[in-house]
Amino acid sequence: MALNGLLDIEMCVPDPAELNDFWLRHGLLQTAQGVLGTVDRPVQMRIAEGSYRHMSELHLSCETEQDLADIAARIGSMGVDSTISGTTLTCIDPVFNHRVVIDVGAQHPLSPSQRRAWNHVGDTQRTNDRAEAVLEESLRVPRRLGHVVLATPHLADATAFIIDGLGFRVSDQVLGGLATMGRVEQDHHNLFIQPGTTSYINHYALEMDDIDAVGKAGQAVVDENPDAHVVGVGRHYLGSNVFWYLLDPAGTMFEFFTDMDQITDADAWDRDFGRRDWEGADGHAPFAVWGPKEPESFFFPADADVIAAAREALGLK
Repeated sequence: MALNGLLDIEMCVPDPAELNDFWLRHGLLQTAQGVLGTVDRPVQMRIAEGSYRHMSELHLSCETEQDLADIAARIGSMGVDSTISGTTLTCIDPVFNHRVVIDVGAQHPLSPSQRRAWNHVGDTQRTNDRAEAVLEESLRVPRRLGHVVLATPHLADATAFIIDGLGFRVSDQVLGGLATMGRVEQDHHNLFIQPGTTSYINHYALEMDDIDAVGKAGQAVVDENPDAHVVGVGRHYLGSNVFWYLLDPAGTMFEFFTDMDQITDADAWDRDFGRRDWEGADGHAPFAVWGPKEPESFFFPADADVIAAAREALGLK
């Protein structure tokens, strides 16, 4: 595929220092002023000041300069202007109004995680010792930004731009487009578009080494602020990943996740697993195989009206 990486995002919030300090306490690294990263990827989140919380930039990578030209032609046919300078394309998302920046390049590879010894039935890996997750003195930290979820009442326009224009590949859809999971890497999804009462970022997701890392990192956030808990721990049906959703200090939901489905053979996935018609008993895709059901706040954040008013004041959809 032409697009090959979700590089980083920029978040605009009223108090950037508060969000920056929060993530320094919870495992991200300060790699430059207003820039947070991980050991393997020094730029994963940039934080800027804004009148309301929103994602202001989505930074992607693609394989070749011809890919930039092809993307420019596709989104141009949709009425979206773009500029190409050297090996970088820049445009404005027509629904969410964030910048989209695409550079020719690729993701920096991740160093393998140190696997913990597990005692499975019939396969004893740890004897005469407590589990590492019990004994470790420091938490395992986030490894990378894995995906972003956007919500909007303008689903058809948003999906067309992301899938047909930019070139995300569909992994799964709910009711033929009510919600769409798209990927640019091996992950089941790097971006998810779902319904919303206004256009906003529903959550961003950080990958952890394993379920213990998810649990302990999430617990550290809740210990600091019990109201940060949204839903978890559980395992999703679509994507198969273990999840815990929490709120950052700006009010944006984020997810600690691990064990995401990996798609290396698109044809095999589309033939054997990918579907466009997922629907649960309540009219939604099944949320979790195990774990709690998503609360209403998962789809209707408390500040949705504030975001809608801010966008309306700026003349945005």
